[in-house]
Amino acid sequence: MNLVLTIIVDGLIEASWLFIVALGLTLVFGVLKILNIAHGSFYALGAYVAASTVTMATAKGLPPALSFVAMLLAAAFVASAVGLMLERGLLKMFYGRDEVVLLLVTYAVFLLLEDLTKLIWGVNPIYATQPYGLFGNVSFGRLYYVSYDLMLIPISILSGVAVWFGLNRTISGKIVSAVIHNAEMSASMGVKVKRVYAFAFAFGVLLAAFAGALTAPKISVQPGLSSDVIILSFAIVVIGGLGSIEGAAVGAILVGLARATSVHLLPQAELFMIYFIMTAVLMFRPEGLFKRETARRI
Repeated sequence: MNLVLTIIVDGLIEASWLFIVALGLTLVFGVLKILNIAHGSFYALGAYVAASTVTMATAKGLPPALSFVAMLLAAAFVASAVGLMLERGLLKMFYGRDEVVLLLVTYAVFLLLEDLTKLIWGVNPIYATQPYGLFGNVSFGRLYYVSYDLMLIPISILSGVAVWFGLNRTISGKIVSAVIHNAEMSASMGVKVKRVYAFAFAFGVLLAAFAGALTAPKISVQPGLSSDVIILSFAIVVIGGLGSIEGAAVGAILVGLARATSVHLLPQAELFMIYFIMTAVLMFRPEGLFKRETARRI
């Protein structure tokens, strides 16, 4: 019984931060129709900025609560600003081109950001553990967990609900939905489509950086973070369905539980299980578990 509970809790913890990353990836694809290879680099950028902020806050003697808030704000601000500059300065020049061209452009951005983070922060691991003990510990019978890990679950739920509400229950969200369904018609109705593109890309980058900042106290921040995260994020959005928030949530839970089960029962099959689930879903549902409805032109 303890093993089953451990797998479930570990899987949900893993799924929580992966969902936030995948949420940004699926949002960018839904609006801009771009498979953003550089998305993992923005996660890593958020983690690096968060770790640096915590290190500076600790040196100044700030309490963990303030360093926690500071690292989230700093990571979100820096990454979204970088994302906005990249979209306005680079990506907008390739809109309307073949999807493969945009894929290669984002891959080039990924390589550039990888080297840039190494240039700024070096290749040695950075630790930012101060906020990790902020919420204490909690026990479930014989199981003990750091409360920080469990806090990621409600944070991810709130993030998903907020994005869903923003897209479906606000005027700005209706405008974004209109651009998703038909950008040309939206432009003819006076919608500033390029502004929507810029906002969507920057917000997707912000979500990736937010997830990176949240996980920074849990891990050693070092080169290679972006590669692992982008692989898992792509697996999640492919399983759930590109452009679907609900699909990203279900895909993240499946991937999280698969990884937790493999770690506890068959560690050598961890990555295999993820690809097995993705392959099984694609065999029966090539569009993913939740296919986004698209407008049909007549």
